[in-house]
Amino acid sequence: MVGGTAVFVSLVAPAGRDPVPAADSAPAFPSVNYAVAVDESASLTPADLRAEKAAAARIALGDVSSSSHVTVFGFAAAESDDQRAVDPVCPRTPLDAAGRETIGDCVGKLRGREEGEGTGTDFPSAIRQGVHDLTRGTDASEPRVLFLLTDGRMDVADSPKYGDPAHREAEGERQLTEALKDAAAQNVQIWPLGFGADPDQEQLDRIAAGGYRKGCVELPSATPKAHKVSGAKDIGTTLEKIFAAAHCLRHEEGPAPKRPPATLEIGISPLATVGSIVVDKGDPAVEITYVDPSGDEVPTSGTYKKSRFELAGGNGAVEALKIVDPLPGTWKVRAEAPEGHRSLPVAVSVLWQGELRGAITMDPPSPQAGEKVTVTMRLQTREGYEIKDPRDYAGLRVRSELTGDGFDPLALDLADDGEGADPGASDGSFTGTATIPRDADGELKVSATLTASGLSADTRSESGEVAPGQLPVRAVLDLRAANAHPGTEVAGNLDVSNTTDVPHTLRLSVADVKDGLLSVEPAEITLGPGESGTRKVTVAVAPAGAFGDRLGDGLRLAGTVTVVDTTDDDRTLVRSPLSVHVTPEPGIGERYWWAFASGAVLIALAAAAVAARRRLRRRRRDPSGLVLRLVSEDGTVLNEHTAGRGNGKQWYEFAVAEAHRSPRIERRAHGPYAVQRRREGGAVLRKQGGSRTPVPTHGQVPLTDTLSLALGEETRTTRRRPQTATAGSGSGSGSPTGGAGGGTRGGYDDNPYL
Repeated sequence: MVGGTAVFVSLVAPAGRDPVPAADSAPAFPSVNYAVAVDESASLTPADLRAEKAAAARIALGDVSSSSHVTVFGFAAAESDDQRAVDPVCPRTPLDAAGRETIGDCVGKLRGREEGEGTGTDFPSAIRQGVHDLTRGTDASEPRVLFLLTDGRMDVADSPKYGDPAHREAEGERQLTEALKDAAAQNVQIWPLGFGADPDQEQLDRIAAGGYRKGCVELPSATPKAHKVSGAKDIGTTLEKIFAAAHCLRHEEGPAPKRPPATLEIGISPLATVGSIVVDKGDPAVEITYVDPSGDEVPTSGTYKKSRFELAGGNGAVEALKIVDPLPGTWKVRAEAPEGHRSLPVAVSVLWQGELRGAITMDPPSPQAGEKVTVTMRLQTREGYEIKDPRDYAGLRVRSELTGDGFDPLALDLADDGEGADPGASDGSFTGTATIPRDADGELKVSATLTASGLSADTRSESGEVAPGQLPVRAVLDLRAANAHPGTEVAGNLDVSNTTDVPHTLRLSVADVKDGLLSVEPAEITLGPGESGTRKVTVAVAPAGAFGDRLGDGLRLAGTVTVVDTTDDDRTLVRSPLSVHVTPEPGIGERYWWAFASGAVLIALAAAAVAARRRLRRRRRDPSGLVLRLVSEDGTVLNEHTAGRGNGKQWYEFAVAEAHRSPRIERRAHGPYAVQRRREGGAVLRKQGGSRTPVPTHGQVPLTDTLSLALGEETRTTRRRPQTATAGSGSGSGSPTGGAGGGTRGGYDDNPYL
């Protein structure tokens, strides 16, 4: 990047050759120089300051580039000769493994100003400090970004350096203007974040607009702008979003924060080449473990499978696990904490960068002048897998043009809207059409560039040639999208004709996919003079081992089958997109379902009589309609709960919630208690551990140390009557959870018997 402007990487194939296949090279992570200015003025609450510290640590630890540098400083105002407006806390620090580990400690030095320490808000000094830190001894080709966190508006009324009291406000405005001009001249972007009740939105907008305006890519999302949040709880998440926009990262927010012990889930895109799972633990005593989408707990350093891991901040309130080549899918973050350290919620998010590749085709590849061609740009991961989820390429810009001899460049409109030539909306395939100009003669080239924030730009092109007339050898491939398992084949037909009096050799290959995943047979076809007909073509899918952990529940391969006439100067006859949905080999039950089905019919006939007898016995044991009553030691009925249908063996399972406060019965699968009817009348109570006790129709039996269980029978009155005790008690037939005696999940953590 130069001066904050994206340099588009061009991956263009030489004329007459297949496009460069999806690479398996190491990903590159653009670096950024950034500074974080944190308001320390007196208006800050302890919660505000804690949120500012966590936010600064989150973006520093979450940065995916080891060559980025960060500076952190606090600011307020200097209101006497022995005070200073700026408090440096983190000098310019590289975010390599060692630097990331120190960030949490130095960010912890941020503090709130007390009366007599200079409690105003000196924006000009903060901006000048940021510009100084970002330009001194830094590489001018790397983006320079200043994040300004504040809970107020500029206040220099008590700062002597701004002149006499009557003119300080005006002088402050003048110096702010000058500081912003200098920031713009030094290519320093400014992204303000205001929080609390008092930030001046107009002033924050002015600050954002006054700095350097070009972002990491030429997209609106990367242009500096001011943000405002209402409270401290939103500072960290919002600053991460701002940081992602400024750094051209993607940001994924996790689920609502939870108190430990808890498991939080977060998704990582298949486009991600590097990502950081950022965990705001709240309390340093919280311990975090990370589980990948295949269910394996991963290490926090070193290499595991094909991914590389590096943890930073593990001893602080914020930690981040950086992952190079992460396994895509849903990751689980498990939070555990000792007693006394479970009061603060744990939040999780992901910052990531990725590579989006494209595979371009022009059909036909050698058109005649005046003929219409269809151009398709299909989105892929860098390994050649298709991208189907539109969220992975949100904000994508596709630019395409057709160039050639004898005519001016034509802009092409490629769309993924399912209209016109595009086969389906939001399927990751952008399609458009163009008519080859009548004046076209000679070389043709169609190209397309993909640009999206957080994804490295990719330019693809295909070269062709205007056909002088009817081609001497023609080929049409019928190889449609297919489903396949690893190690199997996809079959198609190639219709060919040779109108010449000499043999022609055609070469077949698969491009635009990682080597070894797909291959085509035969690799060559020889056509005799005047020969025409149909040849069988098969595409072989690699064995399961070639996909590693990426196969999961299935993935899509996006290749391009190419047919070249080697006898006619390697003229391309066919460039046909190929989509193969690869799913794991089915289990034995899926493969031999017909045999199991036949056997099941015979077994079903033989078991019909037995089932009928069992149904009769089950009906006799069905607990539906039993009214379960919780009775206190003094005989008071504390709660009534109407049982619904039992499980397969007609046991109605339940638990006692809030046994020592407001006891109630709740239906609970695998609960510690269960009842079923007895043929003799009454019921049987089963307790955890297997013990069983008869419960007479008009009696009661001990349930806990202080509670007993008594029985009743549902009547029309009890069916209409709402349940007793507290809201959330087990419900009868009118339960909002559906089904008699459905109950709720409330009180689960308070049940001392679970």
